[in-house]
Amino acid sequence: MGKPYLLIAAGGTGGHMFPAQALAEAMLQKGWRVRLSTDARGARYTSGFPHTTEIVEASSATFARGGLAAKALAGPKIAGGVTSMAFQLLRDKPDVVVGFGGYPSIPALSAATMLGIPRMIHEQNGVLGRVNQLFATRVAHVACGVWPTDLPEGANGIHTGNPVRAAVLERAAAGYIPPGEYPMSVLVMGGSQGARILSDMVPGAIAALPEFLRSYVRVSHQARDEDGERVSAFYAEHGIKADVQPFFQDVPRRMSEAQLVISRSGASSVADISVIGRPSILIPFAAAAGDHQTANARGLVQAGGAIMIPENALDVPSLTEQMTTVLTNPEAAQKMAHAALSVGAPDATERLVALVEQLAQKETT
Repeated sequence: MGKPYLLIAAGGTGGHMFPAQALAEAMLQKGWRVRLSTDARGARYTSGFPHTTEIVEASSATFARGGLAAKALAGPKIAGGVTSMAFQLLRDKPDVVVGFGGYPSIPALSAATMLGIPRMIHEQNGVLGRVNQLFATRVAHVACGVWPTDLPEGANGIHTGNPVRAAVLERAAAGYIPPGEYPMSVLVMGGSQGARILSDMVPGAIAALPEFLRSYVRVSHQARDEDGERVSAFYAEHGIKADVQPFFQDVPRRMSEAQLVISRSGASSVADISVIGRPSILIPFAAAAGDHQTANARGLVQAGGAIMIPENALDVPSLTEQMTTVLTNPEAAQKMAHAALSVGAPDATERLVALVEQLAQKETT
């Protein structure tokens, strides 16, 4: 008998491709043959996949972008991609198909549904993306990156967590130093979208902290290129020690050393915060599709590991108040760190692997 064969289907964003890569790496180590089905945009994100991953481009499209002509052509393009993929699956006969969201996953999941091939999907956010919503009740499992996830009736949701990179796992559950009368680190992360409001609000909120508290604060602030200079200047003018960069290569280290994290609540950020275990103030990106960043934050907030401030309620006084609450209450901050850990899933990749193997075993028994 040949190697068991896994077909992974994922869209062209890092949010979809990162957990897909983690699963590919794990299944290859277990001796599986792994193929990734994506589109031309997704192919740009495949450099991190193991070289033994077979990569194919599927024909797909979205109705959500482009003009009338592009939308009119989307249906035929998707149909062609599904037909082509069905012939591929009939020829290659994968044991399991796993979708990670994004419209490039439509052909593989549609063809697998038509042919009755065991299949599951992974959803990174607390609200299903459009494609995953379409297939949620047509697959054996919906592996959920955050919990709870809003699922349609009849969907079999299983909390696996979101896979995190090795550098985060190396600092999983790192010892937390609660706030005190010594230098305290605050990590500010915005992500690639919607980060400007953090650059607008956080420096002023830190400057407004009581003097005895502000003198101890050291800031690592991730800001857009166009915001970096003014943010750095503001901190300097107010005597606040700050490292302002557009991107930190060493986020896991900075997070493990932080007494407090102020962040958007993207799926990967929430996963990192919960695996390392740090108190956080989360400001969900209001324009996120389906308000999924609010859903992403829900588990941490309900567990007591995070404070959530809706974007429309964010201002300097409210942020200063919440920061002061955390940084002047070491026992409460310690409890928040433990609570964050309670919802983390450092074994997310292993949980995904187990579900894949279960599906394959059901097919052979």
